[in-house]
Amino acid sequence: MTVSRSTTEISLRRTVTVPDTIRLARHRRVPELGPRVLFFSGGTALNPLSRRLVDYTHNSIHVVTPFDSGGSSREIREAFHMLSVGDLRSRLMALADQSVRGNPEIYALFAYRLDPEAARRDLVETLKAMVKGDHPLVAAVHDPMRKIIRNHLRMFLEALPDSFDLRGASVGNLILTGGFLNNQRHIDPVIFMFAKLVEARGTVRPVANEYLHLVAELEDGTRIMGQRALTGKETTPISSPVARLYISDDSSTGRPVTLEIRTKLRELIRRADLIVFPMGSFYSSLLANLLPDGIVDEIAANPCPKVYVPNTGTDPEQTGLTTADCVNRLIGTLSERSNGAALERLLNFVVVDSGSDAYRHTVAPEAIRATGVELIDTPLITSESYPGIDSDRLIAILLSIA
Repeated sequence: MTVSRSTTEISLRRTVTVPDTIRLARHRRVPELGPRVLFFSGGTALNPLSRRLVDYTHNSIHVVTPFDSGGSSREIREAFHMLSVGDLRSRLMALADQSVRGNPEIYALFAYRLDPEAARRDLVETLKAMVKGDHPLVAAVHDPMRKIIRNHLRMFLEALPDSFDLRGASVGNLILTGGFLNNQRHIDPVIFMFAKLVEARGTVRPVANEYLHLVAELEDGTRIMGQRALTGKETTPISSPVARLYISDDSSTGRPVTLEIRTKLRELIRRADLIVFPMGSFYSSLLANLLPDGIVDEIAANPCPKVYVPNTGTDPEQTGLTTADCVNRLIGTLSERSNGAALERLLNFVVVDSGSDAYRHTVAPEAIRATGVELIDTPLITSESYPGIDSDRLIAILLSIA
């Protein structure tokens, strides 16, 4: 006779020590059983932490914005009308196993960039040599991975427009693009393959799988089209605070579009043990991830702790905003997109180091506490990491809470 047993979910409140050295040692000993820490991020700000995080958990989840419109990502987006793959590749590389067992030859290939000074015909010949398997970086990869890589690069070359600028292009991005085209313009199977190739110790997913654009309306009435113009890294930084951020499917008119949460993201958010709003470009990397309908509803439905880690240094997108202002804007976005869910369901902790001068504005602990969230004020910044946050110190805080 078979006895059926069902599982039961219960909610617990517990007191933790931060950092919890025993918990950290346990995770480090068995990282494959580590907690499911979910990050809403994009860009490269979280990559140093991701590289260290794999020592503690192989189950982290990274929801990445696919709206990058600068550099070589812009070439790919405009040529093939697709999502940006550069930040996806970058995060997968940060999570990759770089040991011998993890096949460092594949890592070296995906991290390689084409010569930014070479003539186009020479760069095309380089790619053709990779497709043939003659290029040393491809020849070093073992089959069957080498065949998969060559196949995706062949697909990219066959679709390559004459106007495409290959100078400085990431070969990893080109492989992802070829895989995207080879899989009926679906990115998830390609990410899965890429993750297996580099043995990524975590899950990476884009928040959207479409050719879309970020639009920001500033308080002075200016409208900023595209992530590239908002970040201030390749253009003049914005001179007025952002009043509204939305997604458009038309880069010429900026027409707003409604975007639904991806089905696969629902389950990832529901299963998270900790949800983190980490450092990174405040609007284009963090708040942009919250724009699809249903994202914040799933965040509110998950009873796990939620943590915000404000930026240190200078973020051009935070023009006119103090650290406390950023906390309030994050809370406001979460509340608006969840139809007014209780604060305790949306954000629980803000982690800062008020003793450091690494922040653009002096951190005002009382102003942050006035928002209603609990403040974790602890040393995060070392002389080696300044003005950035020390990855090990932040990991110790996050995994003690998870």
